[in-house]
Amino acid sequence: MTTTARLLGLLSLLQTRREWPGPLLASRLEVSDRTVRRDIERLRELGYTIEATMGPDGGYRLAAGSELPPLLFDDDQTVAIAVALRTAPGVGAQLEEAAARALGTIRQVMPSRLRHRLDALEVTAVGRPGDPAPAGAPSDLLVTLSGTIRDRQVLRFDYGADTGDDRVSAPPRRAEPHHLVTSQGRWYLVAWDLDRDAWRLFRVDRIHPRTPHGPRFTPRTAPGGDVDAFVSARFRGSDVDEWPCRGTVILHRPARDVAPFAGDGTIEPLDEHRCRLEAGSWSWEALAASFGRFGVPMEVVGPPELAAAFRTLAERYAAGARVGR
Repeated sequence: MTTTARLLGLLSLLQTRREWPGPLLASRLEVSDRTVRRDIERLRELGYTIEATMGPDGGYRLAAGSELPPLLFDDDQTVAIAVALRTAPGVGAQLEEAAARALGTIRQVMPSRLRHRLDALEVTAVGRPGDPAPAGAPSDLLVTLSGTIRDRQVLRFDYGADTGDDRVSAPPRRAEPHHLVTSQGRWYLVAWDLDRDAWRLFRVDRIHPRTPHGPRFTPRTAPGGDVDAFVSARFRGSDVDEWPCRGTVILHRPARDVAPFAGDGTIEPLDEHRCRLEAGSWSWEALAASFGRFGVPMEVVGPPELAAAFRTLAERYAAGARVGR
């Protein structure tokens, strides 16, 4: 083993656990304890902070330093980092440029087998800045779904939380995959459901692909031609990117106190103690309940459906209070 290869092997080992006894490092690298000590000094000269630990055998621990040194990643770690960088612009932390540069740096030195997987991965971030980062989907599953999107192949899959033999007897679902999106902390697949003849959003963590994939297809145009708007509309219970129910109230609370909790609502200050709030929701009763969370007197401006929803909730709450006595 050349010195360079040995140093890389030593660095890789140091990254995998908190502390390594010196003799164990020597055994794993098939070198002497003296060679390990020399290689540790070489890594220190390159900027790695490696602490010596006391004990019968003595040991070494890779610690935090003053600067970020070069690191080694295995295949899964590399894909995971690349996926995270792809979705970084969606977290609303103004990381677009830095994420793009970091992704370019990683891609430049990637093995071709990983670069091929990464290039298939296209992600659309849907939602507001500050939404939680997406979680709950293995990187290999994201790459598999991205490959079917890129290759325009029908996806055959089981859908749901069940795993194991229970799925084998059921016929697979079939869909034309269109886009991978992240929204509200989850991964979703936008696809044309061939069995239901309609556009659907599938939670990626519930998708269990089957092989082989289905035949190739000609991609359809997403509703309205805008994947972002389509996904946003589905989360609002609508076919268009707006709430199906919108209403206005006057809250007896200053606009500055309402603004942090108004979401996508529109606030208009009326005086030092009152403001007008227009907002939307998926139903009139849900909208009325959302106004009620401010816990202050209010006046319904309109429409009449909102006033009726307040009356319905008032009767429901009053009935609940009587039962609780």
